Amino acid sequence: MGEPTEQDAKMSRKDRIHQHISDIGIEILEFIQEREAHYAERWVPASEIKGTLELNFVAVPKANKQYGEKGWLFAIVARQLEDKGLVEFSKQGSRSFYRSSNSDSK
Repeated sequence: MGEPTEQDAKMSRKDRIHQHISDIGIEILEFIQEREAHYAERWVPASEIKGTLELNFVAVPKANKQYGEKGWLFAIVARQLEDKGLVEFSKQGSRSFYRSSNSDSK
């Protein structure tokens, strides 16, 4: 990370953290848009998104029982994208899929 900008200095720590999460969302959205052409009706499997971008993390303290990596970070960011109307969600059986809501990519 480089030197903080003047805008960064005016933002609260909470605002900077939320901005980073938003930036992660834009990266995920762009990945989904890039992959849509490879799938019927543009539905990109969540497993591909999480796997390719390596978004599964262990989310408990080391002292707690570990159940392996989970996609919680992706789930939170995907929900924010959905709330903003930027992605659509579909569940087929136990599998989840996402596609962009951008009419330009349809």
